[in-house]
Amino acid sequence: MPTRTVPRYSANQAVSFLGGMGKILSLQPDSGTWTDAIEMEMAEAPEIGRLGAETMIILHETEIQGVRN
Repeated sequence: MPTRTVPRYSANQAVSFLGGMGKILSLQPDSGTWTDAIEMEMAEAPEIGRLGAETMIILHETEIQGVRN
């Protein structure tokens, strides 16, 4: 597999993936591809409020389906 020296996406870019949508927080090269830390969009707050921060997931660049407009 050839190494991608330039990431396909950039920080702060809104993207979609299986399971949701979010914004790329950071990128890191990883075994010939890039791994992205993505902050998922939050749904409306429940009546009892939130106990924690937003959800962040780590995905390989190939798991991101595309850019949101």
